[in-house]
Amino acid sequence: MNIDDLIFAWAMLGLFLSMILYVLFGQITVRKLRNNPETKSILGVEFASGWDILNVAQALALPKFITKRLNNSPISFFYANADILVRSTNKFDRLLAFIFFWLFTISIISLLSLAVL
Repeated sequence: MNIDDLIFAWAMLGLFLSMILYVLFGQITVRKLRNNPETKSILGVEFASGWDILNVAQALALPKFITKRLNNSPISFFYANADILVRSTNKFDRLLAFIFFWLFTISIISLLSLAVL
């Protein structure tokens, strides 16, 4: 077993776990935010069904200086508003978003780097 096989196996495991977390995060957190009139319109653009789950996870997982820069950019309507989302979620929701987003991101980057190499 070489290093490429190990990276592929770990990336696929991470992707599988992140898909489970995607469903959990969508059912636990994003459903609550969609039903809240204050947060319904700030979840970002939904290019495909479920894209707002990724927008919310990104807004809750990225550092504050990055989300402030995204909110002040001309294309801020693409992104969820992190300030309002932080006020509307609890610590468990933010932890779930952090774990899901970074596990998903690292898994995708690992698989893409294997494809390039």
